[in-house]
Amino acid sequence: MKVLFVHYPKCTTCQKAEKWLKERGTDYIGRDIKNENPTYEELKRWHEMSGLDIKKFFNTSGMIYREMNLKDRLPSMSLEEKLQLLASDGMLVKRPVLVAGDKVLTGFKAAEWEKVL
Repeated sequence: MKVLFVHYPKCTTCQKAEKWLKERGTDYIGRDIKNENPTYEELKRWHEMSGLDIKKFFNTSGMIYREMNLKDRLPSMSLEEKLQLLASDGMLVKRPVLVAGDKVLTGFKAAEWEKVL
């Protein structure tokens, strides 16, 4: 099964995740989140597939998240508004994102990735 690996090449966590994928011989398509931001439709589908709270898709430690004061703003936003916001800038999205069949994971936790792959 070929998986989609959405990452930011300068991110050390993403680098560790990619190394992990390569060490296991995982067949994957890499996609730079800065150059090819996930679309609203992709994010909506991934959110539904993941079963995760939409907040798990936000890069809460990122500069843009802090600059936009999203910690305080997100609770009053609709799901639609949150998805539109995520689709507006790839740097707002928690990374890496792994899409494997009908499973979607955000961030890199080797034990979780092992279960999915």
